[in-house]
Amino acid sequence: MYFNELDLDENVLKALEYMHYGECTPVQEKSIPPILDGEDVIAVAQTGTGKTAAYLLPILSNLNRYRYPEHAINCVIVAPTRELAQQIDEQMQGFSYFVDASSLVVYGGGEGNDFDIQKKGLVEGADVVICTPGRLLSHLNLGYVDLSQVSYFVLDEADRMLDMGFYDDIMTIAKQLPDDCQKVLFSATMPQKTQRLAEAIMYQPAIVKIAVSKPADKIRQKVCLCYEPQKTNMVIRVLREFFGGNPDKFVSEELLSNPEKRAVIFVSKKINVHGVTRDLKRKGFHVDEMHSDLEQKDREEVMNAFKSGRTNVLVATDIVSRGIDISGIQLVVNFDMPHDNEDYVHRVGRTARADNDGESVTFVTLGERREVQKFNALERFLEKHLDRIPVPESLGAVTEQEIAQAFSKAGGSERRGRSGHSHGRLPKDSRKPDTRSKQRGSHARKMPDKGPK
Repeated sequence: MYFNELDLDENVLKALEYMHYGECTPVQEKSIPPILDGEDVIAVAQTGTGKTAAYLLPILSNLNRYRYPEHAINCVIVAPTRELAQQIDEQMQGFSYFVDASSLVVYGGGEGNDFDIQKKGLVEGADVVICTPGRLLSHLNLGYVDLSQVSYFVLDEADRMLDMGFYDDIMTIAKQLPDDCQKVLFSATMPQKTQRLAEAIMYQPAIVKIAVSKPADKIRQKVCLCYEPQKTNMVIRVLREFFGGNPDKFVSEELLSNPEKRAVIFVSKKINVHGVTRDLKRKGFHVDEMHSDLEQKDREEVMNAFKSGRTNVLVATDIVSRGIDISGIQLVVNFDMPHDNEDYVHRVGRTARADNDGESVTFVTLGERREVQKFNALERFLEKHLDRIPVPESLGAVTEQEIAQAFSKAGGSERRGRSGHSHGRLPKDSRKPDTRSKQRGSHARKMPDKGPK
C-alpha cells in the first residue's frame, strides 16, 4: 500500500513526497488507519520497521486537519533514551515541514540552561512534546506543566522503558492526562509487564502485531567460536580485514581514516566497553565508546564524530541497538552474545539498511555454557548455521573436539566440523471529542472543539 491511499492530510502527503516516501511498511499500513480514527492502539513491531512514522503521520494529519487548543500541549511522545527522543524530533521536522505544528524535545543531561528552556516551552505549550519519562516527571513535579488538554499520548519502545524501571513514572504521567486522551503504545515485545501497563492506561485498544522478522538477507552473518582470552585479538583481526588490510598486520592510516567504512561493536556490559575501546585504540583504530554513563554533551559529540566519519569504530552497549538510525554501517560485531534473539536482530539490524549490504560477526565464548546455549537457540531461530570464522594457529587454534565438547556440555551439538554454511474506517468528521467521550464512559472529560479547521 502507498501513503496516498491512506486518509492522511494533504500537507503530510506533500512532505512525504518531498522526502521520497512512497510505499508503507506493514506496521505503517496497519497502524495509521486506527490512529487516524481515534482508537487506542498497541503495535508490536521491532525497531527498523518504520514505527516512528506509523504514529507521527496520523497524529500530524489530525493536528493539521482539526482545531486543537492553542498554547497547550496536544501530544506527548515518551521515549526511553535521549538519543531516540532526538531522532523522533528529527523525523518530526521532516514530516511536519508543510504542517502548522510545533514541537519541543525534553530530556536530561544537557547544558545548564536546558531545563529553563524546556520549562518555558512546556509552560507556553507545544503541539508535540517528545520526552524521556524522568525529565518530564521532573518538570511535572514542579507544578507548572498542564497535561489536561493532551489529545495523544504515545509510548515508544514501551518494553525497553519498563526494563529500565520507568513503570511508575509512566503511570504518574498517565494519571495527569484527560480520560479521553488517545493512547498509542509501540513495543518490540509484549511481556507481561507491558501488557499490565496497556491494561492500566488504554481503552479497548486495536492490536497491530508484526511478526519478529529475521535479519535482512543482505547481512552476511558469521560466528567466531573461541575462548575469552582470544576474543580481543580476533576482533582486531576482523576489523583489520574489514578495513582492507592483512588481518595479521597493522592497517595503514590511509585505510583506517576511510570515512566510508563504519563498524559498531556491541559489548553487553558497560564496564567492559572502556577496555575494548582502549585495546583497539592501541592498535591504531579510530574508535570511540558509547554507554549510559556518558554525559549528554559527550554522547552527542561521540555520535556526531561517528556519523561524520571522524571516528569509524564505535564500541557501545545496547543503547545504540534500538531506535538509533545511523546510515553507512557496514559491520556489526557482537563482542558478547546478545541477551536474546530479538536483541540479536536489533543489533545486526544496524547494518544493511536502505537496501545496502552488511556483515555481522558474533563471538561465542566456548568456556561459557550460557553463551553456547544462547547461540544454539539463535541458530534454531534463524533456521540456519552461521558461517564460522576459524581461530588461526597464531592465536591458539580451537579444535573441532573442543567445540564439540563445549556444545555437548551446553546440551546441544555442533554438527558442522567445517568453516561454515551453513478495519473499516470512520468518516473524517467522526473523530469528534463527544464521540470519544461516550466511548470512554461517564467519567470522560469533554474536550475543546476539534472540528475541522
